[in-house]
Amino acid sequence: MTALPRRPILDWPSFVGTRSAGMPSVADLPHKRMTTSGRAAIFQALRLAGLAPGTPVLVPTYHCPTMVAPAVLAGLRPVFYALDGNGLPVLDTIPAGLAREAGAILVPHLFGIVRSLAEVRQWCDRTDTLLIEDCAHAYYGMAGERPVGHWGDYATASLSKFLPVPEGGLLASAHRPVPPLGLHAQSPVAQLKGLFDVLHFATDHGCLKGLRTLVGTTVRWRRHASAAASSTLPRSVGQTGTSTSTEADMSRHAAAPLAVTRALHGVLPRRQIVDARRANYLALAAGLDSGACARPLFPSLGAGAAPYAFPYWVSDADRVYAELRDAGAPVFRWDRIWPGTPVIPGDSAPDWHEHLIQVLCHQALRPDDITWTIATIRRIVNASADACHS
Repeated sequence: MTALPRRPILDWPSFVGTRSAGMPSVADLPHKRMTTSGRAAIFQALRLAGLAPGTPVLVPTYHCPTMVAPAVLAGLRPVFYALDGNGLPVLDTIPAGLAREAGAILVPHLFGIVRSLAEVRQWCDRTDTLLIEDCAHAYYGMAGERPVGHWGDYATASLSKFLPVPEGGLLASAHRPVPPLGLHAQSPVAQLKGLFDVLHFATDHGCLKGLRTLVGTTVRWRRHASAAASSTLPRSVGQTGTSTSTEADMSRHAAAPLAVTRALHGVLPRRQIVDARRANYLALAAGLDSGACARPLFPSLGAGAAPYAFPYWVSDADRVYAELRDAGAPVFRWDRIWPGTPVIPGDSAPDWHEHLIQVLCHQALRPDDITWTIATIRRIVNASADACHS
């Protein structure tokens, strides 16, 4: 089977439906600016905070590198806090001295399971700490008593996780003006490449019927042109087969988002995105086992959530994850821990880094895709069931 898509895909039906999402969105906040990514938005929030170099910034122990790298780029010092079983900060484990010294705290709505940040908000008000509400996984939702994004002094979001765009982030605030960020426009070549990447990804997955021939011809022309150009270069100048980019690459933090991102963000209906993600999450929760070897971390889904991923705890996660990736399942894992991340008693993060597999539930995954994903996960997990029970 061809690997299932790991991000949303543009298709003709993407343009049909109800504009309103049926629940609040980070895009509804009154003050906002677009960026190239969620990590670029975090960096810009820290820059606007005007913190002195070396000021501590609190970040969660369960993280991907993109949550920590912006603080480093901003010249600040990431310091880690523990998480409880719901993925919320364990605030009483933060030393009082650090609480007074910290300039900001980054608090994510992990997996898109939005929760009230009332206690965090109160703690930030007492300690005079800037709250950055990380909505990379939660572009839509009601976070307890407030719409998503309304708890933080700033909210940050990742458009490419929820929309069929090649890149995109959002820095927003319910209370603070967000001035122009001074981002530089990308080149015409980059703009065309961004548009082409959207179309190529779609037609490569059987979408946008009618454009496949045109896109395929363009792909062949680009490959021919690239091969011809490479043949004229000295051997040492050619491609090495390795990449210098990483998941935490911050090289484009000062670039403005592509025109195709702005256009699609402005015109695409929202309701089908929310409905499909909720349906996919609930189908995964109903179809995946809960037992000694594997279990859903959050089997239920509140009415105010439009999730990003379904977190699934697996005892033999190293083997299961590798086999799921080989099979083409839409999964990923946060097993890359930032150097210096401490082990804090009672913290959920070490267990989650080791055992959690995040199963994507975005709107491009059809019911048949979810059915196949469930069957594949069950088969691979059950292959080690005897060892698990023993």
